[in-house]
Amino acid sequence: MQKRILGKNGPVVSALGLGCMGLSYGYGPATEKKQAIDLIRAAVERGVTFFDTAEVYGPYLNEEVVGEALKPVRDKVILATKFGFTFGDDNKQQILNSRPEHIRQAVEGSLRRLKTEVIDLLYQHRVDPDVPIEDVAGTVQQLIAEGKVKYFGLSEAGAETVRRAHAVQPVTALQSEYSLWWREPEQTILPTLEELGIGFVPFSPLGKGFLTGAITADSAFGQDDFRSKVPRFASEALEANQQLVTRLNDIAADKGATPAQIALAWLLAQKPWIVPIPGTTKRHRLEENLAAADVTLDKRDLQRISDALEAIRITGDRYPAELQARVGR
Repeated sequence: MQKRILGKNGPVVSALGLGCMGLSYGYGPATEKKQAIDLIRAAVERGVTFFDTAEVYGPYLNEEVVGEALKPVRDKVILATKFGFTFGDDNKQQILNSRPEHIRQAVEGSLRRLKTEVIDLLYQHRVDPDVPIEDVAGTVQQLIAEGKVKYFGLSEAGAETVRRAHAVQPVTALQSEYSLWWREPEQTILPTLEELGIGFVPFSPLGKGFLTGAITADSAFGQDDFRSKVPRFASEALEANQQLVTRLNDIAADKGATPAQIALAWLLAQKPWIVPIPGTTKRHRLEENLAAADVTLDKRDLQRISDALEAIRITGDRYPAELQARVGR
């Protein structure tokens, strides 16, 4: 597995990380614990050194699974987790909360569940409009000085917020959605990160499964699957967007690869400081995704993809309105 540096002064990580959310949260019932641990350890065996979780995934369950899976190799991997919510009495509400005292409380819980003495990369999961980002960055700066955290990150923050946070405590990485069917970060986020020397960690690099080609207009999602609420996964949107997968299939066939591998290779080709974190619950998909690091796209390949994207208009919002309001702040 190739390595990349997250940001100008960040940690060295595998070119592809593993997003662990889907093992416990968001896409239906949680994966059986032993199966989830086995998959995470299989990723380690394949050279993955960068693992992403958050207290909200469950809540709490995913951190516990990731912590147990990685405890035997803790010194060989980079662990990223996130704070930013309280969960109400039923643990189902997601209430924004980045007050300094809550950040400290969240970090203590994450350290315990992850079975570690230090969090390598700590993200603010969503910007809290009620707490100045300078106060958030200052709190994480204190946690770094205390040896509980190594690096500071933001998730789904806007460019101006990134600048303000970075002026207080250097931001190592920004995590946001970025893929062949969500390219908004190219407008202001990527130029800002390049200027400041901040790494970029795309989540949902396979379009929440759509870019694999396994989802069609007839696909149905259960109520415990986040995609059931996403406008882009409504049947009419899926049907309209299918032409993107058709184009990807053509390019993948010519390269002896899969659509998922082309989608990941495209992200890796954009910038040397981009580290996608595809997630999966299946061993064969893990193997497929990680093999994307060995797929090289030349100028002609990239031009074909660019031409295909220019000819296609992606349909449907990526979030329902109430969640869209929380991103890009």
